[in-house]
Amino acid sequence: MSDATGADAPIRVLIVDDQALVRSGFSMMLSADDDIAVVGEVANGELGVAAARELRPDVILMDVQMPVMDGIEATRAVVAEDLGRVIILTTFDRDDYLFDALRAGASGFLLKNSEPEQLVEAIRSVAGGNALLAPEVTTRVIAAMVDGGAQPVGAVAGGEGGVAAPAPAEIVGSPEELGRLTEREREVLVLMGQGRSNAEIAAELFLGEATVKTHVSSCLAKLHLRDRVQAVVFAHQQHLVATR
Repeated sequence: MSDATGADAPIRVLIVDDQALVRSGFSMMLSADDDIAVVGEVANGELGVAAARELRPDVILMDVQMPVMDGIEATRAVVAEDLGRVIILTTFDRDDYLFDALRAGASGFLLKNSEPEQLVEAIRSVAGGNALLAPEVTTRVIAAMVDGGAQPVGAVAGGEGGVAAPAPAEIVGSPEELGRLTEREREVLVLMGQGRSNAEIAAELFLGEATVKTHVSSCLAKLHLRDRVQAVVFAHQQHLVATR
């Protein structure tokens, strides 16, 4: 992955979506930010993996349902080759693949109807090594995943019908590792499990954001977790966060 997230270089973004209007819309929107550069736009996952190998983007905006190769398989390939960090863009009320995307190693999940500012912030956050889950889906999605399908995807999302939720996520971390955390780190982990951002955690605990970031990094290191997404899963699996 490129080192484009330095002080002067823009964040390199690749857009993978089978709808031309969506690609062009995201590209035009992101071009307004000087610290973000769209380096490519492709129409399916297979082309996305090939483009990632060639362009080495920092962040890949990945649709889920696409022809030839869907976003889940493409994310799995991208993560396996360390070609960039993936943000899944989904219309969650119809998209039961979100659970598989988490297992595939995506670093972020955002709804397609999110505000432009949310997308820009997500790109910056993920490029900076963090992970991001849309507030609308964080706790109920992960809880359903951890609990092994207590409710259908449609019910989780507030939609009608839906399909059976998938099997539980792979266990990450361990109770023994949880004991390595300080009291403050445990507090931070619980708030991460609730889907709180660093700014929200800082406000809740009366800390500076830089201090919160340090605690987050320490939590991930001590628990041997890949990123913030796995921290959310771990918090639910260890019953640190109440299932809604």
